[in-house]
Amino acid sequence: MKPIVVLGSGLAGYTVIRELRKLNRDIPIKLVTRDEGDYYSKPMLSNAYAQGKDVEQLVITPAADMAQQLNIELLTHCMIDAIDVANKCVKSSRGDFEYGKLVLALGADAIRIPLQGDAADAVLSINDLGDYARFRAAMEGVQRVAIMGGGLIGCEFANDLAAAGYAVTVIDPATYPMASLMPQAAGSQLLAPLAALGVDWRFGTSVQRVDAAARAYTLTLADGAQLQVDLLLSAIGLRPRTALAKAAGIAVNRGIVVDAHLRSSDADVFALGDCAEIEGRVLPFVLPIMHAARALARTLLNEETSAVFPAMPVVVKTPTHPVAVLPVARDAEGSWQTTSTGGGAKMIFVDTGQRVTGFALTGEFAAERNAMSKRVGAVMD
Repeated sequence: MKPIVVLGSGLAGYTVIRELRKLNRDIPIKLVTRDEGDYYSKPMLSNAYAQGKDVEQLVITPAADMAQQLNIELLTHCMIDAIDVANKCVKSSRGDFEYGKLVLALGADAIRIPLQGDAADAVLSINDLGDYARFRAAMEGVQRVAIMGGGLIGCEFANDLAAAGYAVTVIDPATYPMASLMPQAAGSQLLAPLAALGVDWRFGTSVQRVDAAARAYTLTLADGAQLQVDLLLSAIGLRPRTALAKAAGIAVNRGIVVDAHLRSSDADVFALGDCAEIEGRVLPFVLPIMHAARALARTLLNEETSAVFPAMPVVVKTPTHPVAVLPVARDAEGSWQTTSTGGGAKMIFVDTGQRVTGFALTGEFAAERNAMSKRVGAVMD
């Protein structure tokens, strides 16, 4: 029997294997990864530094133990060269291997924008354990950190590093924090609490140049301002890894295009996690991955099951001012109903049918996320 082959050892890859093993302990499964294959929580990367955690402390279960627990063949440090869908074969740096069904859990790459200057290649991004190790090493002797990107990850790093005593500057072309996730009245609630912690906000501009200076870097911004920093961190977003699928003739758009069963344009190839575009939506968060993995496990065992996603609020790790948000589509029709206090904001999106379809809760209101989730889809009072 040809194995189910999973490409990628992140949360998506390991979770779908766990769900498969709940249903079938014996079906052959091969997991292929380009890294060490250790199991860890990627969301922890953005708030581990202030806790003093190194790479070893972030590993939840080593790769060898995962392979034994899940009864899988695990290939680590294996680069995938191509997918041959006609012959149901994966070509890799460790040889070719056939699959019965193939699961793409390839993740996403950190977006890197082109920069001018003689130190443009000094910019760091943190997208896996290896990146985190390099970041920790680079932080020795650092006092001033600039973060490119005021979105979810940028704000989490800003809170974490400022809480650890670093001078942090956040630079973003938007006009307020997390502008892609929630409206201004909610995002602006983060400004004062994080500023009090030591975060310097620079909105409406971007980094243009990075030049070496004496034991530091000089950043030149689009508005002409210059900053002296010891380290520059890029946190401007992720781009789904689609190149392998595209080269194999599998449909891609923003991500690898899959239907409600997580099936791609090839009947025996599936995708989930950060690399997938599920019925038009890219859902790069933990809860969608968990729901998708449960459904996909059944489909892989020939029990066609659609992934059903309930209300899944995103909890932002900014303990100085907590945030929980259920984003709405940019083209959604409706209006926000807002309650603001000195301690936070509560914003509820009501569509044209008067149904609750999204919310943004900050500060003292963030704890209401479970109660608000139950209201999603209901007619507003």
